[in-house]
Amino acid sequence: MKKFPCPYLKGEVELADKREQHIADRHPELLPTHLLKIERTLAEPDQVRRSGRFASARLFSRWFDDLLGGKHVVVVVLCSSAGVSRNWIITAYIARNIAEGDVEWKRS
Repeated sequence: MKKFPCPYLKGEVELADKREQHIADRHPELLPTHLLKIERTLAEPDQVRRSGRFASARLFSRWFDDLLGGKHVVVVVLCSSAGVSRNWIITAYIARNIAEGDVEWKRS
């Protein structure tokens, strides 16, 4: 398991080995090559959106000019809410546009 700092959530975000394998299998253009871009997206996102599918999930996104000619990395984080401070990545992917969810925070 890997842990990444996430100032927006005021703590760490976990990436379980099983979820890392899921991302590598489904999105091989992202992992294993661009693990540091996932870390940077969580540390310094361009925006955070509320998931339209899961109330407790957030979509962290960051634009990278050097990724496939310019693309967003989107990291979907499930945020616990029952008094337990645990946040974990459920998936991550590369996107040309971000269409899902309402903007909760945006870098100014």
